[in-house]
Amino acid sequence: MTNEATKLKILGRNIFNARKRKGLSQNQLAEKLDISREHLAKLETGKRRISLKLLFILSEILEISESKLLDFNL
Repeated sequence: MTNEATKLKILGRNIFNARKRKGLSQNQLAEKLDISREHLAKLETGKRRISLKLLFILSEILEISESKLLDFNL
């Protein structure tokens, strides 16, 4: 089983990849999420936990299912 720190890093990488596929910068996505770029950067590097509310909004903006963002299989 993957530990929490590893899961946060994988989630962050999934967010990063989905953001890149949409062609958004960190600044653009952070603005849409109403969070700071620094907050988004910490999410993408697995240094910060994400709230469910933010996860739902993020999946809508990036047009990706929550389950894809939370896919921890490597």
